[in-house]
Amino acid sequence: MVKYLKLLLWPFAVLYGAITGLRNILYNKGILSSTSFGFPVIAVGNLTVGGTGKTPHVEYLIRLLHKYRLATLSRGYKRKTTGFILADASSTAAQLGDEPFQYHRDHPNLTVAVSEKRVEGVQSLKQLVPEVEVIILDDAMQHRPIKPSLMIMLTDYGRPFFKDFILPAGLLRESRYGAGRADVVVVSKCPQQMSQSQMEAYTKRIKKYTAPAAPVFFSTFKYGMPVSIGNSREVAGKVVLLTGIANPKPLQEYLQEQGLTISKAFTFPDHHTYTLEDVREVKDYLTKYKNQSISIITTSKDAVKLTEPALVEEVTKLPVFYLPIEVSFLGKGDLFDAMVEEHVKQMAEANQI
Repeated sequence: MVKYLKLLLWPFAVLYGAITGLRNILYNKGILSSTSFGFPVIAVGNLTVGGTGKTPHVEYLIRLLHKYRLATLSRGYKRKTTGFILADASSTAAQLGDEPFQYHRDHPNLTVAVSEKRVEGVQSLKQLVPEVEVIILDDAMQHRPIKPSLMIMLTDYGRPFFKDFILPAGLLRESRYGAGRADVVVVSKCPQQMSQSQMEAYTKRIKKYTAPAAPVFFSTFKYGMPVSIGNSREVAGKVVLLTGIANPKPLQEYLQEQGLTISKAFTFPDHHTYTLEDVREVKDYLTKYKNQSISIITTSKDAVKLTEPALVEEVTKLPVFYLPIEVSFLGKGDLFDAMVEEHVKQMAEANQI
């Protein structure tokens, strides 16, 4: 059935691919202009709609480059504001978007800003916070008006771009050959026991579409200890999963590997804005287990929205925990770190940062 549906959608995918392809040609030939800057602007993006793990990889870069005065600039997807906003102590997830607010919450020394227009966003950032030395762009691969100094492209191990098709027949935002703009490719969400032969096979297929000099790395997720945002301090053996992310399957598998029983999974769309009705639906489900121990597990990204002022009073009455998540590289993480640090160092020296 899925195969036939893709065939029906194929003409629309061809049309969409032609439009995005023409746009890329205009930028590649300089007919449409891209703006670059004389300091490090590192973009983390992908070719695919949906989660490839951009947020944990941005946070990896934040930790890696902590000795510099850093800023992140995001579009602020699904925020309830428009234009350029610089985060401050009064900012909320509704104002910034869930991911930028997560950066703001978890990294107190980080400058966080949002803007739909990245060129103007970078200019405003430098004007308002001139001491910023490095800017990390979140999800900017298709934002061609800006030319980052380093483009890091992610692709999901479970649905790599080289097996996918252009929207709406697949999930690609543009042709696979868009990978040619990447300076480095990271295959994300890999199994921790990924074999060398698998890595070589993936690298070979990726290299069909990238620049010859673009290295390929492999990363996985490492979950931290559960953090309570509710009325309990210990996770029960039976849990309810509550997520509004693109692909909750890796988290489900991890919880099961830890010996936890998932009683029910409340799965909302990516970037879902939680309501009191959502929280009360989960609360009502828990009443079935009033004589048993049960916990609610969510993600760090979801916890940002669940602790918004309108929800926090209800949420803190429940046994809710979020799982912190970090990126861990398989095999050659030191080479990735050295490459990024050397890029920033060279630009710093050239521009006397």
